[in-house]
Amino acid sequence: MGTVTPEPKTADTPPPDDGAAGPATGRGALSRLYGPLLAFLVTSGAFCAAWVARGGFPFGDTGRAINDQANQYVPFHRALWDLVHGQAAGDLLFSWRGGFGQQFLSDYYTYLGNPFSWLAVLVPRQHVDLAVFAITPITMGTAAALMAVYLGRLKPGPWWQRGVLGATYGLCGWALSDASYIPMWLWGLVALPLLGIAVEWCLEGRRWPGVALFVALAWFGNFYTAMMATMAACVLLGVRMLTLDLTGRQRVRALWRAASAAAVGILLTLPLLLPSFLSSGAAQPTKAAAFDPVRIEVFLSGMLPATHLWGGRPRLYVASLALILAGSFLFNTAVARRTRLVWAAAVVLVAVSFQFPPTQYVWHGLAVPNGNPYREAFVFSGMVVIVAWLALAHRPRPLHLALSAALLVVATFALRHTDDFGGWTWPAVLGGGAVSLLALVLLAPGGKRRVLVPVAAALMVGVVFAESTVAAANADARRARERWAKPAVTSSQSITRHFEAVRDVDGWPAYRTDSGAPQTSYNDALALGAEGPQYYSSYLPEVTYRALEPLGYGYKNDGRTFFGADNPVLDAIFSIGARVRPGTAPNTWTGARFAAPPLVTVRSGTPFASPNPDGVYARQENVLGARVYEVPAVTAGGTPTEQTYAARCTPGSEAFWYSPELYGTLRSGELRRPLEDRMSGVLPLGRVPASGRVEVAVDTRTEGATAGDRPIGCLDRAALDARVRELTATGAASVDVGGHTIEATLPAGGARTAVFAMTAVEGWRCSAPIEPFHGLVAVEVPAGADRVSCSFTPKGLAPGLAAGGLALLALLAFPTLARLRRRGGPAGS
Repeated sequence: MGTVTPEPKTADTPPPDDGAAGPATGRGALSRLYGPLLAFLVTSGAFCAAWVARGGFPFGDTGRAINDQANQYVPFHRALWDLVHGQAAGDLLFSWRGGFGQQFLSDYYTYLGNPFSWLAVLVPRQHVDLAVFAITPITMGTAAALMAVYLGRLKPGPWWQRGVLGATYGLCGWALSDASYIPMWLWGLVALPLLGIAVEWCLEGRRWPGVALFVALAWFGNFYTAMMATMAACVLLGVRMLTLDLTGRQRVRALWRAASAAAVGILLTLPLLLPSFLSSGAAQPTKAAAFDPVRIEVFLSGMLPATHLWGGRPRLYVASLALILAGSFLFNTAVARRTRLVWAAAVVLVAVSFQFPPTQYVWHGLAVPNGNPYREAFVFSGMVVIVAWLALAHRPRPLHLALSAALLVVATFALRHTDDFGGWTWPAVLGGGAVSLLALVLLAPGGKRRVLVPVAAALMVGVVFAESTVAAANADARRARERWAKPAVTSSQSITRHFEAVRDVDGWPAYRTDSGAPQTSYNDALALGAEGPQYYSSYLPEVTYRALEPLGYGYKNDGRTFFGADNPVLDAIFSIGARVRPGTAPNTWTGARFAAPPLVTVRSGTPFASPNPDGVYARQENVLGARVYEVPAVTAGGTPTEQTYAARCTPGSEAFWYSPELYGTLRSGELRRPLEDRMSGVLPLGRVPASGRVEVAVDTRTEGATAGDRPIGCLDRAALDARVRELTATGAASVDVGGHTIEATLPAGGARTAVFAMTAVEGWRCSAPIEPFHGLVAVEVPAGADRVSCSFTPKGLAPGLAAGGLALLALLAFPTLARLRRRGGPAGS
């Protein structure tokens, strides 16, 4: 065991894979799949076993929806299902569902880029949530399988050992805690070993097109985590060039091949990447806090197995088997000293870079992450697994393994008082560590006592499976206690009935349908096939925020999530002609239709200016073009926590309330409504009684805030109905809506302004120059003209397609150029 295994002397000759000596036979090719298959099964099996143990969807209470965070992404997959099955209101470029019409290409790239997202189109629509769940174990398993392949490229070794260590990577803490409920992030877990294989090809001087395609595949899946994986691949390339015996020429060639292939691969994704980048620049800004590194003891605790720390803390751990092996790496004299020092330094520097603000910003593309700032943690886990494999492939000594295990126990003891430490960490360290150590010790005399090898293999597979199952269950249990992750209370049956109720009153494009409240997800419009304002996206345009917020729509996430509002004036402005509400029986929904103007209306003459005091009700009237509200001054009283408001309105009118600064409970007569400050938007209070007195009490926890001078608006329904009839009579006689186009036929008339019920986001091009009307698309119509039209193209799509096309030509031209170069070389070359 003291014999040093020589490193490959040149990168031009790749290290042979186990069982790959000589030409690949059918059996030899099949044997190469054993390791990746084992890694896939252990990883996906352990993750599913954890959900079985927790009794969660889809293995337990099928009425319980996936947690609220995951629910953000199920609607996008339902939208993909609708798109493929011809039931979408829109196309790949634009969706009319959500936010009153928004770009879809950037959302597709960001939320549906994981290739396994297409599994959603293979199941019935009502089971798309099950497909979204399946994406997680399948993606994690694929990452583990690719890591098993990559480890074999670094150093040949038994397939089952590579499979087990590949599984420790697929089941790392980042995957279980941070990414398990975010399908698109998980593609970064796949990208890292994928790009690692590409690095090896660059070092070997072959398969340049394959390298470019691997880069493109990584970036097509999710550019955010692919960017992190690409930086990790740069680290791997640097380490390999320092540890292999290469000439200066070979190093330069490897760098050139890697840089050129990466450039071509990324350019191939530019038709998606560039529009998304530009959409991000035009999105509603968020208030991301500056990076504040966690304390060193908290950071180190994140490396302990089965630990789940609260909030924005690093989940860096892998199973104790990999930790023990990685800890023994520096002691393993069978590995060349330079190799040990370079790999160890790389692992340490990667960890340190997570705590240093400038390098942390680099990991996140020079942006401040909104949420957990340690989203690149899987890179560290991958590095640890690589070092663990190099140790195992060089048969570590039992003494070194025991010393590493002892250091793990000592570290756990020293960190036992760290915030949120506990749960399953001690059992994972002591129980999992002991079994891992036993398995590794049994491998030591494996050459002489081969009967021990199957025992060691069973122990290693079993301990990684069991420990990771516990870690995954613990992570889900801890995460479920966090406020944002509370599961939706709506049952699957209710969601199905909700969808059916929306379909029953659907009239698109004659009018929009609002899916109503309470919402089951941030993107109910996508999920339920409606066309209301409900919309969540990291790309929600600032233009849309500035159009909807002043009108009284509720929002959160700094304006990147909008909610519906049960308000007839807003319905008239945005051509909402049907709404769904909860039925009298549990889990039932009923829909109702009502008169609404068309999607394209006409304004003539001087723009209307509301005589009411400036506020949400006056702004609604300005867009509607008529006075329909009575906005009385209120008499305020009570205490800062129990506020009272009273006002007088015309009896029989409909009272509404708007208090975006208050959080608490609203009471008015028999009515009880929760107030969630800016999330609540305009709320209906009911009809004004015969006394004309409207009284509201608010129990609030918001310090120093009030409802303002005029939170109450009383709607004159007759005046609104008259305005709706007028807008209908003068508006579009017919509206033809395509995937990303809209065309309207107008009644004959003089010069006027056509107003489209959609926000004036970048990308719209119309038959006349756009002159936004209170944030909506509007164009001037000359006298005698009777048709207006608009078409949407995401900004950056055309140059992105051009750059992607050039990259594709370069990729296709490479084999021809290589063939010509070989023919033109000197004889005998």
